[in-house]
Amino acid sequence: MLVKTQEPNFWEQQDAQTSISQLAEKKQFLSKWEQIIEKQEDVKAVLEIIETEETEEFITEATTYIGELTQLLDTFDLYHLLSGKHDKSSAIISINAGAGGTEARDWASMLCRMYMRWAEEANYKAKILDILKEDGGIKYVAISIEGSYVYGYAKQETGVHRLVRISPFDSNKRRHTSFAAVEVLPDMEETSEDIEIATSDLRIDTFRASGAGGQHVNTTDSAVRILHIPTGITVQCQNERSQHSNKATAMKLLKATLAAEEEKAKQEEKNKVNAEKKEIAWGSQVRSYIMQPYQMVKDHRSNIEIGDVQAVLDGKLSELLEKNLRFLSNTT
Repeated sequence: MLVKTQEPNFWEQQDAQTSISQLAEKKQFLSKWEQIIEKQEDVKAVLEIIETEETEEFITEATTYIGELTQLLDTFDLYHLLSGKHDKSSAIISINAGAGGTEARDWASMLCRMYMRWAEEANYKAKILDILKEDGGIKYVAISIEGSYVYGYAKQETGVHRLVRISPFDSNKRRHTSFAAVEVLPDMEETSEDIEIATSDLRIDTFRASGAGGQHVNTTDSAVRILHIPTGITVQCQNERSQHSNKATAMKLLKATLAAEEEKAKQEEKNKVNAEKKEIAWGSQVRSYIMQPYQMVKDHRSNIEIGDVQAVLDGKLSELLEKNLRFLSNTT
């Protein structure tokens, strides 16, 4: 790789940027490994001292070094788990409210806030690509989250998310169950892979944006719907005033969806080979958020439970995502 970058015509080559990205990734990998070796030497040195001089000071120092080494090894192990085809990419998270009217749309709004707050907590950059609001809630939303390995961490969120709570919209204070479908797609604009889509495979329709009103609803046919004829996949965008912008976003969503469908097909093939892995198939119910009669977030694939529901809904997702990633990686 280093030899290639030193070639006189390197920057004229089509894959120059890809090569630079791969080199940066390998340097990051090497840096993590060097940190582990350095910390391992620290542990070894202080343990050798303790063999001849077992003082409280050296024992405390050894405990600190061992804890730091364990953390480095955990991080390195997690880095290895994020080795899927698109894992290092940014991601697009879409949320669709299930049946249930206002209650379901409010749940979709809560999930949207959760992922936006998670992005903020993790120092990622998040923005809404497309949104359809209805009666004070969200019927559909697509969120772009930019950062390294966002897709690798977040792809496990794909599936049905269930909320159980005392509904704030029910005057009788009854407990309600709401559902929302989450789909996580890799951002194909950040990969070296270019999904080629023939114009003849597309049917593009324009229509007038709909919704409860506001700045995104206008009087021209600026909204765009694209049908990918070979697969039957349909995407649309109506968030921008410009038809051109909506078309560009819709194409971004289509490419991401096609890439995710490819990964889905591979996962389903794995599930056929080993029947007990069907529980982690894409699209199944993945998580419940129970606020009454008790507090618990439970992942139905790994059975991991967290008691602080509000913290998770406030974006404290990293611990859950990492634990789940380790579990799911051991079952595939």
